[in-house]
Amino acid sequence: MADRRPRVWVSQPLFDDTVAQLAAYCDVVATPAVTAHDSAALAEHLAGADGALVTLNERIGAAEIAHAPSLKIVANVGVGYNNLDIPALSAAGIVATNTPDVLTETTADLGFALLMAAARRIVESDRWLREGHWGQWSFTTMLGADLHGSTLGILGMGRIGQAIARRGHHGFGMKVLYHNRSRLPADMEQAVGARYVDFDELLGSVDHLLLVLPYTAQNHHIIDAAALAKMKPTATLVNIARGGIVDELALADALAHGRLASAALDVYENEPDVRPELLALRNIVLTPHVGSASLATRRAMVQVAMDNLLAGLGIGPDAGHPANAVNAGLLADGMARTGNAGTKIDIKKR
Repeated sequence: MADRRPRVWVSQPLFDDTVAQLAAYCDVVATPAVTAHDSAALAEHLAGADGALVTLNERIGAAEIAHAPSLKIVANVGVGYNNLDIPALSAAGIVATNTPDVLTETTADLGFALLMAAARRIVESDRWLREGHWGQWSFTTMLGADLHGSTLGILGMGRIGQAIARRGHHGFGMKVLYHNRSRLPADMEQAVGARYVDFDELLGSVDHLLLVLPYTAQNHHIIDAAALAKMKPTATLVNIARGGIVDELALADALAHGRLASAALDVYENEPDVRPELLALRNIVLTPHVGSASLATRRAMVQVAMDNLLAGLGIGPDAGHPANAVNAGLLADGMARTGNAGTKIDIKKR
């Protein structure tokens, strides 16, 4: 008797033609419309699944996988994975994967776009003009801050941080300072024109600060009232990392009272809910978590996630070894779940 085909749940609408590739190897249950899945719904969908292709919207932990004995892999469509309880998944022998690399340059583009928009008051100027306030050209209308020749600070110097540093140093002649959990090798620093400094020096020295660090319990509200007080009142803050890194009420207060000139956020602590204190401000640019939102990059992310998923189910050239496992120790230790859904099949060339 032939092995049964693995059953895969796709949590949100993605790209039909890409997801359709799964149907050659799996029985696919795809969510037809954007849906807010609560914990009970997630548990129900995962209960009969061998694999799941999910987004940052789905928070999956012990409760959601408690009755999913066949689940072998959760493939996250995103570089971040704080929506997944990795210890809980690992304890159950379930591999978790993400989609690094393919979104680096696109996200860095968005970070720099937000920096320029906030520092040069572009969104604020657009709104002011549309409201009919522009009666005559004025020498002092909407004065902002220069990027060229200024000091750029980067908190978190992974792939995206380095891509932003390259843009600042090579494109705008900016002095680049950074702080990271560990210092980069000297040749990497030289390539992006960056110098390592401690956290407090970073805060106090930069004209523009971009946050690109992963969210962890230790990084929760690392940018709080005390940190903001160390920054120049003329500075710009941009967060394209995760919302919980910034104390949003402290940020709103600093912006409202002139202790910080401008800010831009693409991520929020309780997204999609945005604090009214932020919405009321004019000197902040707010975008709806679109850091990787170019068509080409989002398609590439889905493809990588799907390849991870198939590999985790024992299908394709990387069968049993998904390239982007964030709990890869399971595989190394032989602790990942296996079963008759894992049949090594060659994937057609795409």
